[in-house]
Amino acid sequence: MLLEVDSLTKHFGGLPAVDGITFGTDDGEIVAVVGPNGAGKSTLLKVIAGLESPTSGSVHLRDEQISGLPAHRVRSKGIAMVMQTPRAFTSLTVLENAMIGGMFGSDHGVIGEREARQRAAEALAVVGLQGRAGQPVASLNLHQQRFLELAKALAGRPRVLLLDEVMAGLNETELAISIEIVRQVRDELGTAILWVEHVMSAVIELAERAIVLDFGKVLAEGLPEAVMQDAEVIEAYLGEAYLGEAQLA
Repeated sequence: MLLEVDSLTKHFGGLPAVDGITFGTDDGEIVAVVGPNGAGKSTLLKVIAGLESPTSGSVHLRDEQISGLPAHRVRSKGIAMVMQTPRAFTSLTVLENAMIGGMFGSDHGVIGEREARQRAAEALAVVGLQGRAGQPVASLNLHQQRFLELAKALAGRPRVLLLDEVMAGLNETELAISIEIVRQVRDELGTAILWVEHVMSAVIELAERAIVLDFGKVLAEGLPEAVMQDAEVIEAYLGEAYLGEAQLA
């Protein structure tokens, strides 16, 4: 097992945002984490990424415990997180931003500028931004800035990629491009992807497994198509069974 989460709990002011969650993921697996707002999805990713410290429980990467490590240490172990809101260095170019991910995101320690540049160029090609490498970040629209965040993560060659609602608010064309990029990352790089998402059509198309959270607990887990027909999932989250493209998520 590549990533193992065991009885993970995170309290804020005594209230559990994440409440005893246990699951695992293998190399190259795409696992979607879905559920209503406030279910603990983003908090779960932040605890795994080291952005929040767990109240109890553990996270292991290849049998090494990483829970409680600061975010930069978790990143260097091979776990990268991409958030919904871009956090680029606006004074730098697109390529320079991606290079930062390459230099400080590796499990082989800090690498040199030449290798970081090569990794950054490769990552920008994956997300379709190779033609914007020398341009300032301000020249990118919001969708492209999200792709840049993904490139920054990929330049560090992570073993596990955490995606937090990176497809929110996209139009149909942008969504289709995003789906193909995520699929390419998994297929060509073998990266495991743990993905918080509300766009059910994308989840059905991409994920091999779905984990549904509600009030910080695992409500259901299994094949996405089966999970979306679960009576408890329908009541807590969907409102009605997922019927495909015709139904809004």
